[in-house]
Amino acid sequence: MCGIIGIVGHNDVAAQLYDGLTVLQHRGQDAAGIATANGSRLLVHKGNGLVSDVFDEDSMRLLRGGIGIGHCRYPTAGSEGDDEAQPFYVNSPFGIALAHNGNLINTDALRREVFEQDRRNVNTESDSEVLLNVFAHELDAQKALTPEAAFKAVERVHQRCVGGYAVVATVLGLGLVAFRDPNGIRPLVLGKRSTAAGDEYAVASESVAFDLLGFERVRDVAPGEGIVITANGELHARPCAQPGKHTPCMFEYVYFARPDSMIDDISVHKARMRMGQTLGEKILRLRPDHDIDTVIPIPDSSRDAALEVANVLGVKYREGFIKNRYVGRTFIMPGQGERAKSVRRKLNPIPLEFRNRVVLLVDDSIVRGTTSRQIVQMARDAGARKVYLASAAPPVRHPNIYGIDMPTREELIAWNRTDEEVQALLGCDWLVYQDLDALEQAVSGPKHRLEHFDSSCFNGEYVTGTEADYFEHLKRLRSDDAKTTRRGG
Repeated sequence: MCGIIGIVGHNDVAAQLYDGLTVLQHRGQDAAGIATANGSRLLVHKGNGLVSDVFDEDSMRLLRGGIGIGHCRYPTAGSEGDDEAQPFYVNSPFGIALAHNGNLINTDALRREVFEQDRRNVNTESDSEVLLNVFAHELDAQKALTPEAAFKAVERVHQRCVGGYAVVATVLGLGLVAFRDPNGIRPLVLGKRSTAAGDEYAVASESVAFDLLGFERVRDVAPGEGIVITANGELHARPCAQPGKHTPCMFEYVYFARPDSMIDDISVHKARMRMGQTLGEKILRLRPDHDIDTVIPIPDSSRDAALEVANVLGVKYREGFIKNRYVGRTFIMPGQGERAKSVRRKLNPIPLEFRNRVVLLVDDSIVRGTTSRQIVQMARDAGARKVYLASAAPPVRHPNIYGIDMPTREELIAWNRTDEEVQALLGCDWLVYQDLDALEQAVSGPKHRLEHFDSSCFNGEYVTGTEADYFEHLKRLRSDDAKTTRRGG
C-alpha cells in the first residue's frame, strides 16, 4: 500500500507535499519521494525511510516549483530495493514524473510490450515504472501537449493496464495529471483551496491530507476518470473509461485508512463504528448470556469498532495495551521471525485490565495470525481468566492482488481452515468473525452509498479476473521464503 499526493499552487509546493506525506505516512513507512516541476526542469528527491528521514533542509530547498507530487510506500512483492522509491520519471516525452498506489496484475505482459512494442526500457521490477512508460508512450503518440491529449493517453492506459491503481503525475509544460482505475479499487480524492492569487488544487489518497493543508475536499475522483490541472490552475475532468462496477477496496475501511478520512463519500470512522455495532449484535445472537467482563481493542484501527461492541454488549471498554509508536505495521514485515519479535516491541499489556477477568479482544482483522496468537498469550500472561477474540472483518482466506502485499494463501491462517481450527491455533477460548454481508452493509451505511466492494481477500472474487497461473506467480514473489532469498538471507 502507498500514499500519493499532488498539488498545483501559485508558489512552491514542496513543503506542503512534505506535510501531506507525513499525514499519509501510515500508508507506507519504507520509502518516500517528491518531484516538482520548475519551469522546464523536473526536480526529484527520494529515498528509503520515513518522510522525516528522506528529506532535510537542503533537499527541500532544491525542490522548487508550483506543481509537484509526493509518494510514500511500504515494499510490495518484488519491489523492495532502494531504486524502487517513487516518484519515477522519464525525460521523453516532455519530462514526466509519476507516483502510483496499487498493483497491476498484467505487469509481465506490459513489461514485454513496453520493451518490444513501445521501444522503452524499464530499469526496475516496479509495476509503477511500467505504468509510467505506458502513459509516456501513449502521451507521446498524441503528438500534442493539451488536456485532451492527456485524457486520450489515460484512456489508452486504462485499455492496457489491468488491476487497481490511483496515479498522480506531473508533465512538464502541462501540469498535473491524475487518474483512478475503472473499478475505483484504490482511493483518490480531489481538493480545492481558494487564495488571494486564485484557486489551488490537490489530489491525494485520503482526504485527511487536505485537513492539514487547508484544502476543502471537493469530491472523490470517479472510477476511470482523468483529472488535468494546468500550470495556470485550470481544472479539467473527463471519464476516460467505460463505467465498470465500482468496487472500492474493503481493506481501506477495515484497516489501512485513517479514521478521520472520507473515502468514496464514506466516513472511515463511522464505517468502523458500524462494524462494531454489527459485530456486537452477532456476539449477542451467539451468546446472549455471555460472561464478558471487559472489551479491549488491539490498537489502533480496531478502537472505533471495539467501543461500539462494548456499547452493544453493555460491558466496560478499557484500553489494555500500550502501543510503541515507533514500530511499523506487523503483517507487512518481511519475515515471520521479524514479525514475531516486533509484536512484543509494539504492544505491552496493562495487567490491571486483565487480571481475573474474561476479556474480549477486538481486532480489525486477522491475517497471518502471528500477531493475534502472541496477543492472546500476552493477555493470559497478564492474568486474564478467559480470552475471547473478535474480528471486525471476516476470515482473510485469499491474497489481495490490488496493492496490499498480503501473504500467499498458504500463509493466511484462515486458508483452508474452519473457524474452530483457527481458534485452536490462536489459543483463544472463543473466536468470532464478522460476517461479510454485515461488513459490507456496515461500510455502505444506512444511505447505501455503495452497492459493491472489492472484498476479494474475504471471498476470492476478483473484479478484474485473473490468469490461471497468477497465484503461483504471487507465491513466488510473496512467500516469506522468496522474500528471504531476495534479501540474501
